[in-house]
Amino acid sequence: MAGNELNIQIPQNLDPVYSNMIQIAFKDDEFTMMFLHQLPMANQAKAKAIVAISPTHAKKLLAALEKGVNDYEAKFGPITGGAHTDGSKTATLQGYS
Repeated sequence: MAGNELNIQIPQNLDPVYSNMIQIAFKDDEFTMMFLHQLPMANQAKAKAIVAISPTHAKKLLAALEKGVNDYEAKFGPITGGAHTDGSKTATLQGYS
């Protein structure tokens, strides 16, 4: 393996999940992201995954997402819409501040 290459091992039983909503909470030492699938025509969502990361990794994720969105828009054009244009609501995760 050369330089910064990383050998990633993905278990065979790891299924991908679809998420169309995310809730983010934070404490002094972590960011917690709950990936949700909001059901169409219903006022409910099902949690698909919960991921906690350090504040440093949250900052790296932000930079990676920004680069990814910029690359996507350069290839496919601007992403239209934005936060909550579909009428969805936000919620907070209990136990976090």
